[in-house]
Amino acid sequence: MSVAYFDCFAGSGGDMIVAALLDAGAGIDAIRDHIARLKIEGLELQIEIVRRNGLRGVRFSVHEHGLPAEGHGGDDEHAHRHQHHHRGLSDVLSLIDAAALPDRAADRARAIFRRLAEAEAKVHGIAAGEVHFHEVGAVDSIVDIVAACLAMEQLGIDRVLCSPIALGGGTITCAHGELPVPAPATAELVVGATAVTGGIDGEATTPTAAAVLTTLAESFGPMPAMRLTAVGWGAGTREGKRLPNLLRVFIGELDPAGGADAAVEISANIDDCTGEVLGATLDKLLLAGCMDAWASPIIMKKSRPAWMVSALCSPADEPEAARILLGETTTFGLRRRACERTKLDRQFKTVETRYGPIRVKIGLLAGREITASPEFEDCRRAAQTHHVSVREVLAEATTRYRNGQTGAL
Repeated sequence: MSVAYFDCFAGSGGDMIVAALLDAGAGIDAIRDHIARLKIEGLELQIEIVRRNGLRGVRFSVHEHGLPAEGHGGDDEHAHRHQHHHRGLSDVLSLIDAAALPDRAADRARAIFRRLAEAEAKVHGIAAGEVHFHEVGAVDSIVDIVAACLAMEQLGIDRVLCSPIALGGGTITCAHGELPVPAPATAELVVGATAVTGGIDGEATTPTAAAVLTTLAESFGPMPAMRLTAVGWGAGTREGKRLPNLLRVFIGELDPAGGADAAVEISANIDDCTGEVLGATLDKLLLAGCMDAWASPIIMKKSRPAWMVSALCSPADEPEAARILLGETTTFGLRRRACERTKLDRQFKTVETRYGPIRVKIGLLAGREITASPEFEDCRRAAQTHHVSVREVLAEATTRYRNGQTGAL
């Protein structure tokens, strides 16, 4: 399974994402062929090798009717977008539908545009279907997003991971006047992601880039252990003062010695909540997508018996998990801790027993089986159906798996 990890140490623009993927091995000719299917007249896609703070990078640019699209990856993106193309979300989705792009690339592009439109709609207080403005409709934004999805498809990218997103600081001038960095749409888009401000004067991450990264990335944190196959550097337009205006992407596979991913643990100490409420809260946290949720007995100040309620979730699920914990219990606050998980690779096999088929979950480390366990829910259902104990079903499934009996009886 191929993974792309975007290292946004100096922020990102939509064009920088495309450029980094091109530098990592995607082919510009295939992208040009697919972009031509969008039926947008007068487009020219160019790549060149440039230097930013003495470092080499690839620059990707879109020219429309001979005029270069300005402002990618810099403060002036909003001021210089091609505002004569005021396409709405439905117009953009129709272009993608008609272009017969590879299925996964088209699905990713649609999801990115929907997320971008929803963010802009919320900022302006309108419905997503009513959004008609340069950020969704500009030709260069369309090309950047579609080209990024096409490049990922060329490279066979199955999963996207990302570093914390650098947003920059100060103000920008755009169609709506002078605004603080991050721009309102960018701020809305990074909700649920991990982001940092400061360190860069001006807009470090554009709304287009924020939409791509927050739609596709599973998590935001340090790069996990990977076997690398390529590294790409995508360049923006400006010469950075402290950091080079570059985006770095690492392509590879997660180290088979144990998969790793980022997670967030949130917890709260509660001494005035009933057991029924705490139980319902744990159920809601799990239904909301948390990897786990639990309650531990503790002693708080004034020697009060209490519970520490905790949940482990992905960074993207943290806002909803926090809302549940704050909304369902009596706590006035909670703690969060960013962490990484190291996991065994997993696969499933089915064994046939007297009680029917039972799935067995197998844990692998570097391709070697470490542990195997019958799926409890399969065993529970089989036990209920055949009026036997769950222990009996578990024992037979384990025995048959150990004996290699994974076929029919």
